Amino acid sequence: MSNIELKIITSDNWREALELSVYEEQQKFVASVNPPVAIALAKAYVRPGGKMVEPYGIYYNKKMVGFFNLHYTASSTDDYWIFHFFIDKRFQRNGLGLKAFRELMRQIKQNHPACYRMRLTVHPENEAGKNFYLKVGFSEDNILTFDEPTYSIFI
Repeated sequence: MSNIELKIITSDNWREALELSVYEEQQKFVASVNPPVAIALAKAYVRPGGKMVEPYGIYYNKKMVGFFNLHYTASSTDDYWIFHFFIDKRFQRNGLGLKAFRELMRQIKQNHPACYRMRLTVHPENEAGKNFYLKVGFSEDNILTFDEPTYSIFI
């Protein structure tokens, strides 16, 4: 059993989420502002493109160690996107990203059974990110979204 939990960001844990960060050289891979959660939470409020935006904290042994946003069109089967996925710099290199992603895929199948494809973009210079997403089963779509390579996984 995994000690990973995904919890929606609420009025109870948003401050904890804002404390998460990445190494300075990773910042441009996650978000254009610091802390990276700030822009992600703003998107949940603004809902760009009219999409549903759900911000999640990634918990390991009851401690928030990472974050991501799930963007989707409620009636869609393939318009599901992951943005701002990261593990806090204090917890990187421990396999938590892989465990979190497996739990994310499990929850998508459970909570969004019509969804058959997830997408995300990866900063062109983020070699570690590209390798990670390929490792978890994504493949490159050979298109750019927001000037970044787009990857998909069929679930």
